[in-house]
Amino acid sequence: MDAPTVSVVMPVYNAQATMRRSIDSVLQQSHANLELILVNDGSRDGSPAIMDEYAARDPRVVAIHQANGGVAAARNRGLQAARGSHVAFLDSDDWWTHDKLALQLEHMRRTGARVCYAAYQRVGEDGRPLATVLPPARVDYAGMLYSNRIGNLTGIYERSLGDVAFQKMGHEDYVFWLDRVRRAGHAERVPDERPLAYYLVREGSVSSNKLRAAGWQWRIYRDIESLPWLRSAWCMLHYIAHALLKRRPVSRLA
Repeated sequence: MDAPTVSVVMPVYNAQATMRRSIDSVLQQSHANLELILVNDGSRDGSPAIMDEYAARDPRVVAIHQANGGVAAARNRGLQAARGSHVAFLDSDDWWTHDKLALQLEHMRRTGARVCYAAYQRVGEDGRPLATVLPPARVDYAGMLYSNRIGNLTGIYERSLGDVAFQKMGHEDYVFWLDRVRRAGHAERVPDERPLAYYLVREGSVSSNKLRAAGWQWRIYRDIESLPWLRSAWCMLHYIAHALLKRRPVSRLA
């Protein structure tokens, strides 16, 4: 049986300082049957030239350039170009261990799971480890409502689920993986508990505004998922608790 092809979608915006590490972590995967779709979202630095450089020397790299439309638009453009049987995402300042995809694909093959995720480590801009996030071994839609157990940089899904567009809104990653898990029935974590991905935490990032993030989460419950007010409030309490847990040195999210 041929090895599955993984389409890795990477939005790029003014990322010349970090993107080589991110790109290299994809191209150096032990599972080499992949395509890396780089989507330049109107960068004004040297990012486009770096993209074209990689595309010229590795046939697995696809470089797409478009006007600035935001991360959701960039990911959607990458999804439109994807040709693989599986899809994964990585931002241009995060990176993977070399065996990330291989471990996930093997676990999916063995268990029949159509969505898979992994533990990851939050890293400061100075390179200091901040916290290791270890999600539960298995999650269904009801569990996802309490918190996004699937870090976008760790998630992978089978295209047989059908693709869905990222919405241009706060917490678009969460809304996307809610849909994936709902369609798949459940998602599973790789049994290996070590971090398979590294998430760069930037000071002053959009996601670091806790009050704004809470507002986004409430809107998802009420407007996107159409939950009743009482259930939304109950889920919100769980969301806040899990958000605090993620900041601990080792976070085991039940």
